[in-house]
Amino acid sequence: MTAPRLVPLLQQFDFACARLADRMTGPVMDSGDGSETEVGPMTDEEYFWEPVPDCWSVRRRTGGPGRRATLLAGTGDWGRDAAPYPHPWPPPFTTIAWRLSHLSEMLSLRADHTAGGHTLTRDDHPISGDAAGAVAAFDAGATAWRKSLLSIDDTALDTVGFCTYPHGSDLDEPFIDIVWWVNQEVLHHGAEIALIRDLYRARQL
Repeated sequence: MTAPRLVPLLQQFDFACARLADRMTGPVMDSGDGSETEVGPMTDEEYFWEPVPDCWSVRRRTGGPGRRATLLAGTGDWGRDAAPYPHPWPPPFTTIAWRLSHLSEMLSLRADHTAGGHTLTRDDHPISGDAAGAVAAFDAGATAWRKSLLSIDDTALDTVGFCTYPHGSDLDEPFIDIVWWVNQEVLHHGAEIALIRDLYRARQL
C-alpha cells in the first residue's frame, strides 16, 4: 500500500511527466485550460538548437566538451557538457538536449540509489544523440523512479539519507523532501523545455 503522504506527490509527478511527454511528442498537448493544442514531435534540430552562443549541450565525445565545460558526462558516443563544482558563473544557457539528459540521469540514478543497487554514477548513464532516444530515456527514467517509490512506507519517507544519490542533498534530507524536490525538477525543467520549443517555433516564422 502506498504511504498516504506520498499519494499527492505521485499524482503531481505523473501529471508533470505526462505533460512534458505530450509537449515533446504530441500529437496534442493540454494547453493549460483543458483544451487540446496540436504539437508535433520534437526534431533533432530542436533538440540541439542553441538559442544563444556557447550553450552547454550534448555532444559527440570525439569532439570534446563545449566552451567553459571541462568534460562530457555520461557514457557512450555522446556526452553532456559538465564541469566540477563550482560551476562557471554566470551559468551557461543549456539546450533541450542538456536539460532532458540531466532529467533522465537524475531520475535513473535516484531510482537506483533508492531501490536498486545503489551503485550507478553519472559515468554509467548513456547520453542520447537524438531527440527520440532522449524522450525514450526520459520515459525510462520516470518509470524507474516511480516504481522505486511504490514500496516506500512512512518510516522511509522520514528517514534522512534513505536515498544515497551522490549528486544532491539526499544524504542530508528526509526522503519525502527528496521526492518533493524531484517533482520540482521535472516541473521546472519541463517548463523550460516547453519554452525553448516555443522559441524555436517562433524563430521559424
